[in-house]
Amino acid sequence: MDRQEVSDALWERIEPHLPGKAGDPGRTGRDNRLFVEAVLWLARSGAHWRVLPKEFGRWHTVYQRFNRWCRNGVWERLFAALSDDADFEYILVDSTIVRAHQHSAGAPKKAIDPKIGLKLTRWADQKAA
Repeated sequence: MDRQEVSDALWERIEPHLPGKAGDPGRTGRDNRLFVEAVLWLARSGAHWRVLPKEFGRWHTVYQRFNRWCRNGVWERLFAALSDDADFEYILVDSTIVRAHQHSAGAPKKAIDPKIGLKLTRWADQKAA
């Protein structure tokens, strides 16, 4: 890949905080930098895991590793280590970058009427009551 989200200077700063180094017990991560790039790409694009470009590897493998790092607190340690860096603000993700699903914003949910199989909105049910 030509384009990288993480500069060499920033990578040197975060690399010691990541698991899978040569001195760590267990399996060594093949390419932590590529994995971090994949997660940043997903965060910036708002795409689903399944559309992760093939350059980053298999989407399910990247997802499993992301999930494992979440459970083990790796991301929290990483962000704590970078919290004092003012240049790291470009990685922030908010509603101007990634659009939330309509139901997370309070849109009415749909209910299925078992008699006829039609979807009815809940706000319509509230108006009728």
